Parts: sequence; structure tokens; C-alpha cells
Amino acid sequence: MSSDYLSRCKWAANTSDEYITYHDEEWGVPVHDDRTHFEFLILEGAQAGLSWSTILKKRSGYRKAFAGFDPAIVADYTESKIEELLQNPGIVRNRLKVKSAVRNAREFLKIQDGFGSFDAYIWQFVDNKPIINCWKSLSEVPAKTEVSDRISKDLRKRGFNFVGSTIIYAYMQACGLVNDHTVDCFRRRELL
Repeated sequence: MSSDYLSRCKWAANTSDEYITYHDEEWGVPVHDDRTHFEFLILEGAQAGLSWSTILKKRSGYRKAFAGFDPAIVADYTESKIEELLQNPGIVRNRLKVKSAVRNAREFLKIQDGFGSFDAYIWQFVDNKPIINCWKSLSEVPAKTEVSDRISKDLRKRGFNFVGSTIIYAYMQACGLVNDHTVDCFRRRELL
């Protein structure tokens, strides 16, 4: 069966090939790689106030600018490196967001030191298994939940920023901590 005829979440149907590929191959797949966790924390924070399609288009620019999302390298970025990044059209050139990425890299490393990995830290919030939802329509999917509230509060307490509950819920969806594919979506069944 051609992918053109697959039933998808409405937000990914009839959109760009890039969006469809993201939906079909990444969104909601449980992540257990710290670099990928860091990537999505950076990208979801960068998205605040913007569309996800804007961030997807700049994703390769982010990979280059943020050293393949290596938090150890990003944590060492200096003020002059931040100024350089603010001239880079391949990313969202927002000073607060760029500085936040560097700050969050430093805090990310502290979590790795304390928990052995960021993965061990983050998955504890969902009892080490994805939350499976049964949404019939996109309108039922929440922007945040009690779990995203708790994660957001804990991350902020640890010194992170651009990690509000709505940003964290989008991160949870992207990294598969929650399966929010609608019940009619072929990916929901594949990920169960």
C-alpha cells in the first residue's frame, strides 16, 4: 500500500514530504539516546512561538550550529560563539533561545552525572514506558498534562529554561514518552 493512502494524524496529512517523513519515522518513537533527547529539547525550545515546520526546515542548520547536538561541546560555547550563532541564518536567531541552549547543555550534563544518563532521568517520569493515549481527533490532544507539568517544574528547578509544560509535552510526544497518534493513524498501531 502506498504511503499516500495511509491514515495519518490530521496534523501530518496533506502536508510537506518533510513533515510526513517526520510523522511517519520519528514522532512518537521511544527515544533512549541522550543526544537525541538533547536535540529535541533544543528544537522544541526553539519552536516556542513558531511553527514546527519552521524548525524542521532549519534542523540541519541546528545540527551544524550545535555540534551534532553534543551537549558536552555546546556546554562549552562562549559568549563569542553565541554571538556567532546569532548571525547564523540556519537557526532561529533569538538571543534568549540560543543562550538557553547553552545553559541547558550545562544542566543536561549535570543530570547525566547524577542519573547515569538523561534517558534514565526522563523515563522515570512515565514509569519507564510510554503513556498510550486513545485520542479520536486532534482536538482531544492536550497541550500539556500533569506529567509535563512535573517534568517542567523539575527541569526549571535544576536550572533549565525554555522548558515550560507545553514545550515539554511536545518534547514528550516527539521522543515517544507519550503516544499521541490518533486511533485512526497507522503509526499508533505500529508503535504499540
